[in-house]
Amino acid sequence: MVRREGPDGPVRLAFSAGDLAQMRFAVSPMWEVGTSMRLLRSGAAHPVHGPWTAQVRPRLAAAGLDRGWLAELVAPKGFVPDFLNPAPDGPAPTLEQELARVREAPAAAVRRDLDRLAREQGRLGPRSRALYADPQGRLARVAEEVRQYWELALGPYWAQIRTVLDADVFHRSRQVAEQGAARLLNDLHSSLSWSDNALRLALRRRALSRSTAGSGLVLIPSAFTGPVPLTRVAPPEPPQLAYPARGTGSLWASRPAVAGTALAAVLGRSRARLLAELDTPASTSELAARTGLSPAGVSQYLTAMRDAGLVSAHRAGRSVLYARTAVGECLLTAGSA
Repeated sequence: MVRREGPDGPVRLAFSAGDLAQMRFAVSPMWEVGTSMRLLRSGAAHPVHGPWTAQVRPRLAAAGLDRGWLAELVAPKGFVPDFLNPAPDGPAPTLEQELARVREAPAAAVRRDLDRLAREQGRLGPRSRALYADPQGRLARVAEEVRQYWELALGPYWAQIRTVLDADVFHRSRQVAEQGAARLLNDLHSSLSWSDNALRLALRRRALSRSTAGSGLVLIPSAFTGPVPLTRVAPPEPPQLAYPARGTGSLWASRPAVAGTALAAVLGRSRARLLAELDTPASTSELAARTGLSPAGVSQYLTAMRDAGLVSAHRAGRSVLYARTAVGECLLTAGSA
């Protein structure tokens, strides 16, 4: 994953008819892991993700993840090891599918990425040095920490994030169907432009050619890439281009108060109230304090809604955070219409 300014003009990636035929979209959990961790490590206030960072940073510190494997591998800026972002096999791989690819990364590729990381950062941390010495033995540890990070930082919010990413893919796909691939590539970001059968990347410094990049192109909408696109080039896999997804600016916007009369008639007033309260993930005790319901009652209602697929549960230390699923989100939206 690279973000660099291009001093000698835009880098040019040529496209054949075959490359255009292989261009596709994918939603990648691992791209959100790396980019979100980088945002957290930067320590900077963010105009969009402030509500999310305020909730997540204390959880990571309590779990020690602010000084673990990911903290060494994902710097606040610059290169992120390519083995953390394998090319998605399909349009929406699960986290577990991508972690399986991470665990299977060739030792030579891991060491090559760590060599570059050492050059850019000046040195490797102790965990990164251990990974360099024994990639196959340590990648499982990295994958396990990624899973823990997901449970704390992204899993509880994934329904919201995924809604934004899917909406972007839907919009872009329709754009291709109605206006063609050239319009899509020109519209992705101001630093990207299409002409003469080539994509020009104004913010990439390293040279790029089909002999070094592989065929096709995987376009990855992301909520956490920041203001500019990121690229990942690791042939023979296709190059990846992660770009800021449309709608990210409203990702954490507060939902208007929901009357919920119709929804309460179906779910019951207490369940409907709890579903509406989950604009941000919360524990049983937090929800009980907000609603005035007993902790035992809240637990019972949440269990029923979890079994029905309306909420999901994510362990955060000694607590369990509950979050609305996509199904719960749709139900709440319909009930407030």
